[in-house]
Amino acid sequence: MQSYINPPKSDWSDLLQRPRVDVSDLYEKTEAILAEIQQEGDAAVRRYSERFDGYRGAELEVTQAEITQAETALPEDLKAAIRRAADNIEKFHASQWQPMQKVETQTGVTCWQKSVPIEKVGLYIPGGTAPLFSTVLMLGIPARIAGCKEIVLCTPPDEQGGIHPAILFAARLAGVQRIFRIGGIQAIGAMAYGTETVPKMYKIFGPGNRFVTAAKQLVGLKNTAIDMPAGPSEVLVMADDSANPAFVAADLLSQAEHGADSQVILLSTSDEVLQATLAEVDKQVKQLPRQAGAEGALSDSRAFLLTSLDEMMEMSNFYAPEHLILSVRNASEVAEKVVNAGSVFIGHYTPESAGDYASGTNHTLPTHGHARSYSGVNLDSYIRKITFQEITPEGLQELGPIIEIMAEAELLQAHKNAVSLRLKSLQ
Repeated sequence: MQSYINPPKSDWSDLLQRPRVDVSDLYEKTEAILAEIQQEGDAAVRRYSERFDGYRGAELEVTQAEITQAETALPEDLKAAIRRAADNIEKFHASQWQPMQKVETQTGVTCWQKSVPIEKVGLYIPGGTAPLFSTVLMLGIPARIAGCKEIVLCTPPDEQGGIHPAILFAARLAGVQRIFRIGGIQAIGAMAYGTETVPKMYKIFGPGNRFVTAAKQLVGLKNTAIDMPAGPSEVLVMADDSANPAFVAADLLSQAEHGADSQVILLSTSDEVLQATLAEVDKQVKQLPRQAGAEGALSDSRAFLLTSLDEMMEMSNFYAPEHLILSVRNASEVAEKVVNAGSVFIGHYTPESAGDYASGTNHTLPTHGHARSYSGVNLDSYIRKITFQEITPEGLQELGPIIEIMAEAELLQAHKNAVSLRLKSLQ
């Protein structure tokens, strides 16, 4: 990690740059593949599944027998852990329901809104180097709680068409109805456009590599909604002299091990803690099975020695991290000052890993500074709010003249007439 001591605020923007990725031809290539999937359906999906995943089979949908077999194959302790995590995720997301309230804005004028689930949602679960069955829970359980009628999942297969049994087990537990062994751009295209096998979805959720992200952004322009722009994972840790350097190093590495395009940021007011943490990072990274990816991320990561807690918070809010860990004294009070972050972890004994797996909060979060304007996935992500209003004759007699004045001022005569005709009928 690169270290900096009290850099001036004028340098923060440059020092906190996320890793740069060459996207010069990314969208052009992605759009070309999406166009083929839209035109050719399953044939194009199979062609690109063979090209990118090495899967040459004809069967795109996972059978119920395969899902049952996966459940049998999983160790009991893992199934128990997944069930406990699912219970916590369900409890937290179910609490997010907001009761419908009718509001009489003035006499005879009543307004309210109703929460309606998005009918068809598609979930994308990356394959690659790690079976992210936890993401299945994070995306599937809120969809089920919201009442989405159709929940489908796409995930890349291996060359034999196999999918990690934990993904299949978690999908059944979460309430996913159909699972397809399709990955990458072809999965996003299939869910956005619909094919002979894969139904068209109204909204697509889930993280992925830069090609998946580009595909989501492109289909989101005109075909289907998406959850958020989501890129490589990131964490920022604020640590004062009360922090445990070994804990902090482990938190930094928990995100660095996602891959070389991830980024981790350390802020500290203690040079002793900062140096001890960097030493711990060097020590712990050598013990990781995913050492190469973690070291790649560390090469583009930063450590800052700052003058005060307030300056650490100012830099954190400027960076807008996906994950923010507060390893400081009075962490709960400090948390009140957070403005920009995807998810916040308070205190020395709240590792980011808890949110990734089992505490109950959602780990599908905005990255690359999008925490300034996006929320992480939550129950509302699967819901539309439809507004209603009802006006009595007495209410229109009082409100109508206000509407007439405003419509006439905007030169919208038909708008005024819609009120005027009703008012005349009441005379």
